[in-house]
Amino acid sequence: MQLQVLYEDNHLIAVVKPSGILSQGDKTGDPSIFDEVKKYLMEKKNKKTPSNPSGQAGNVFVGLLHRLDRPVSGIILFAKTSKGASRLSEQFRNHAIEKIYYAIVVGQPKQKRGILVDKIQKSKIKSQNYNSKFKSTIQDSTGKEALLQYEIVKTDGKYSLLKIKLETGKFHQIRAQLAAAGHPVLGDVKYGGPKWDNPKAIALCATNLSFQTATEDKMINLSIEMPKEWSKYLV
Repeated sequence: MQLQVLYEDNHLIAVVKPSGILSQGDKTGDPSIFDEVKKYLMEKKNKKTPSNPSGQAGNVFVGLLHRLDRPVSGIILFAKTSKGASRLSEQFRNHAIEKIYYAIVVGQPKQKRGILVDKIQKSKIKSQNYNSKFKSTIQDSTGKEALLQYEIVKTDGKYSLLKIKLETGKFHQIRAQLAAAGHPVLGDVKYGGPKWDNPKAIALCATNLSFQTATEDKMINLSIEMPKEWSKYLV
């Protein structure tokens, strides 16, 4: 895997996670973007440079600050130091980090812009047909509040391209809320969406991430393009 680095400083590194790749390794032993970042930092640390003439060997710190679901692509941020992990984790807790996603969904929402507010709950499922054994369901009595804003960017009635601003960060939140609204994400068979060309991916991408650096009052605004494979569904 060729790691695509979007931003790096002494405390943080932001990269692009391809669809089908885990955010962090699990018992399957499948590749993860966490391991790729660690490998990149190890190679960089051990490389002989004017500032590191001996190519000093040793381990590196990598902190997972948030996750993207395995079939989702997009920007993911890691910490390179404990200070970076602490400062950015606080920003995530305080909802000070802006996350924008784009998704292709089935059908056309009635309103061009809207807010979805639900209470969702993570639960275990018995089916062996999915990589993850968990999913989120709408549970008004016991669930935790999930909120997102959406805007229709383009639609032909059959499919719609949505711009989504995530206000809370619950497990499978976007996928569960859009499915509950009657507009599942293309390719997301786990939540009732139709199959498409890429069985390892769904049409959901984290395209924008804005955050403050760990040690300065400096805002970083990162963005990437939507996957090219989406274009055939957006005629």
